[in-house]
Amino acid sequence: MSKPFKLPDLGEGIHEGEVLAVRVEVGQNVKEGDIILEVETDKAAVEIPSPYTGAVSEVLVRPGDVVQVGQVMMRFADGTETQSAKEPEPPGREAGVPPRAPVVEEKEGKGEAPPVQTRTGPVPASPATRRIARELGVDLRLVTPTGPAGLVTAEDVRAFAQTGPAGAVPQVPPEPGVAPPRPVPAPEGPLPDFAKWGPVRRVPFRSVRKATARQMALAWSQIPHVTSHDVADITDLDAFRRKHRERIETLGGKLTLTVFALKAAATALKAHPHFNASLDLEGETIVLKDYLHIGVAVDTDSGLIVPVVRDVDRKSIAQLAVELHELVQKTRSRKATLEDLQGGTFTITNAGAMGGQYFAPIINHPQVAILGMGQGRLQPVVKEKGGRPEIVPRLMMPIVLCIDHRVLDGADAMRFLSTLIRLLEDPEEMLIGMV
Repeated sequence: MSKPFKLPDLGEGIHEGEVLAVRVEVGQNVKEGDIILEVETDKAAVEIPSPYTGAVSEVLVRPGDVVQVGQVMMRFADGTETQSAKEPEPPGREAGVPPRAPVVEEKEGKGEAPPVQTRTGPVPASPATRRIARELGVDLRLVTPTGPAGLVTAEDVRAFAQTGPAGAVPQVPPEPGVAPPRPVPAPEGPLPDFAKWGPVRRVPFRSVRKATARQMALAWSQIPHVTSHDVADITDLDAFRRKHRERIETLGGKLTLTVFALKAAATALKAHPHFNASLDLEGETIVLKDYLHIGVAVDTDSGLIVPVVRDVDRKSIAQLAVELHELVQKTRSRKATLEDLQGGTFTITNAGAMGGQYFAPIINHPQVAILGMGQGRLQPVVKEKGGRPEIVPRLMMPIVLCIDHRVLDGADAMRFLSTLIRLLEDPEEMLIGMV
């Protein structure tokens, strides 16, 4: 009897992946743990091992196919199932949520629309699905589940948001502790036929580009952004960087301004902990994180990807220079793992390498702030020398800080920038206070 192999759950928020390579053929014998597929999700390229030992009897996918979590990708003849191949417990089961909440049918009145089923009690759904429901303004109790044991899946929520229930929607009070649902935005209308005016080409909208679009739309629609601009005199910092960059290169690192920004941001985040936070609307709390994992936006051929440097406050400049360089290389070659891309508490994006100066980045939800760096340029600056003003050339770098105005205020941003700029302008203070 053949055994199906489905695309496993690759992490919270991942619902599909694009097949990059199929490593096996029909009739080939494989062992448990052998790599059989490479799949690119919207977060990383993932090698998928076989959960069985046996012969491949059928391959149902090929490179370029987009597969959904739970979709059968191949079958094994007389495969021996291992513990890793078993279906995981539905999310919420370990938290004491019953396998299936009771369903109550409303009575049908004469001349009215067909009845709509609503639940009473807790609804089995994962945290990711609940978040999507809040974002789309969907009441989980109105959604028909298709997951195992009555589990409401993310696909159920999205389908409900697009089509609605089969009938009138009753007015149901929100679950205790849950914020009122937001209105679902109207879908975009159909595009015109662009081919009427000339030749067109179409490229797939998926993987990193699709994930970026989804994340940016979410952040822009949910977060009230406030942007503060300033400049930092990095003349001394750049001299320090040039002095030590060759020694760092012998260690396998690259001493960029982003490395110093990581260190300075870590100190500023410790001094201003509300920047290292997330807003929990459902629980009506601000989650302050006592760890400093800072994401760095990386420009790749596939789009913008944000790997995470962990425990920045515990690492030296040399360690950060080596780790960041390796992480950037892994990210650009699509070797970064899901672990490399998750858990960030704050984000830095440096547009200076591309020549950019002032810009307004979008906050990486569910974070509450993002730091942008522009290109440092020599500018005439008035300095006092011997009690007299003097115009001197200084290397000035634009800095932009975007904040979530639900959690932070403009005065908070000014204080954070003041701390950050003081550290960037005095590398000795930065190093003495942080090594």
